[in-house]
Amino acid sequence: MANYLLDSTIIIDCLRGKKGRDELLKKLVLEGSTLGCCSVNIVEVHTGMKNKEREKTTNLLNSLEYYNITREMATLAGEYRRNYWKKGKILSVSDVLIAAVAISYNLILITDNRKHYPMPEIKIAGEIE
Repeated sequence: MANYLLDSTIIIDCLRGKKGRDELLKKLVLEGSTLGCCSVNIVEVHTGMKNKEREKTTNLLNSLEYYNITREMATLAGEYRRNYWKKGKILSVSDVLIAAVAISYNLILITDNRKHYPMPEIKIAGEIE
C-alpha cells in the first residue's frame, strides 16, 4: 500500500479514457493505496476540461485525497525553481509546486513527465504503461 500524488496529465488521461489510466488507478485503490491531488492539479484539469466532462471531472477530483500547499511548500517550490534556473533548466511553477507537495507529504508521484521533476528527493512511480 502506498500514497500517490497524481500529475495533472494522469488525471486528464483517466478522465478521457486514455492509456488505461482509469484501470491503473482503480487497481491501485483496490490494493489499498491512496490517490491524491493538490490545488495545482485542480486548476490544470479545470483549465483543459470540456463542458461535457464537468460532472465526471468533479466526481474524480472529489474522490481523491486533497493535499494543501503550505507556505513552506511554496518556499520549497521557489527554491527548486531558482536553483534549477541557475543551472539553465527552467521548471514551471506548477511542476515545482507539485514536486514540493509530493516531497513534503512523502508521496509517490505518478507522472509521464519525469524530466519535469529532476529533484533527487522526489519519488516517482516506475513505468506506468
